Amino acid sequence: MKALILALLATAAPLVAKTVTVSPAPDAQERLQTALIEAEPGDTVQLAAGRYDLTDGLSLDVAKVTVRGAGPDKTVLSFKGQKGAGEGLLVTSPDVVLRDFAVEDTKGDGIKSKGADRIVYHNVRVEWTGGPNEKNGAYGVYPVSSTDVLVDKVTVRGASDAGIYVGQSKNIVVRNSTAEMNVAGIEIENCYNADVYHNTARHNAGGILVFDLPNLPQMGGHSIRVFENQVSDNDTPNFAPKGNIVASVPTGTGIMVMANRDVHVFANTLANNGNSNVMLIGYKRPFEDKSYNPLIRDVVVRDNKHGRAGFAPSLPGGKDLAAAMGGALPPVFWDGTGTGVIVREIVPTLSLNLPAPAVPVDQAKPAPASFPAGPLPPEPKPVVLPASMEAAIR
Repeated sequence: MKALILALLATAAPLVAKTVTVSPAPDAQERLQTALIEAEPGDTVQLAAGRYDLTDGLSLDVAKVTVRGAGPDKTVLSFKGQKGAGEGLLVTSPDVVLRDFAVEDTKGDGIKSKGADRIVYHNVRVEWTGGPNEKNGAYGVYPVSSTDVLVDKVTVRGASDAGIYVGQSKNIVVRNSTAEMNVAGIEIENCYNADVYHNTARHNAGGILVFDLPNLPQMGGHSIRVFENQVSDNDTPNFAPKGNIVASVPTGTGIMVMANRDVHVFANTLANNGNSNVMLIGYKRPFEDKSYNPLIRDVVVRDNKHGRAGFAPSLPGGKDLAAAMGGALPPVFWDGTGTGVIVREIVPTLSLNLPAPAVPVDQAKPAPASFPAGPLPPEPKPVVLPASMEAAIR
């Protein structure tokens, strides 16, 4: 009997990947969710051009599925009439490709993927069309707890926390993307091994953030490269709901590194960030987790192109510091805490010389910072993603 079963399996026709097309219509909510539920590995759910007026969130938990539209300005999933408070699209399966469509006006996060290894976001737009508002969803594109993440050619506008956020993940590439009019444009939080490059972060409260926070399943963020990005005009007033960690990000911050290690920030173009072009600080809030390190360690800032900065300081005590320095803060700002910090720029760096991150700014002893000469520590290794992820966007 066993031999017969094996013979039947051997001669059975293999599963053939199929494409299921969904078009805009009054019943698009049901048909689209049904297509996502009934999809099989290898299938493509094709979203025809048009506007889909949806009233509830969508979910996908099938591996190796591609969800593809006709372009982010042609295929629009609108959640303006969403009745619940959840995300627009939730993905919880691996090897998923999301590409060529837009998500608008979700009550919660735009697109969230959790535990979805080898997730690809390509040529996707997430936007809250009413502009900055604390009632907007927190995150635009939100991969979390995943290994191998690619965010490529993504645009996010209006997120009340972070436009492009990658959290508690490993092996991440964020590139060729645009984040504007969010609280944080791009945020890498509690992650290991990330490359953030060839992005534009403008008109946010803060452009690019590299954070490590306590009391999370994955801590000790490290090995991050932030390079060749355009980070300018980050001047949107911080509109995060009170109590959120990003509510403390000073408006006008270009790149901010907090409580992380082995972070290299280089070859970026930074200009017209009223608080600072680059801000290096420790974590200032109280915490009880004894395994958490609130300091930055082994952070290198070098060879960036700096335009005007520090002309509208918004960090606590910043205006008084600026007044004492002739009206503006230097483009690079360091709280003076941490170890292995090296800044090599053609512009000055201000150090507050604080003994610990939580010490109030009024106890600072601000002075121009000096750093040791000699060779720089090696950069983190470039992130290499599986070839299948790159092939999925060709």
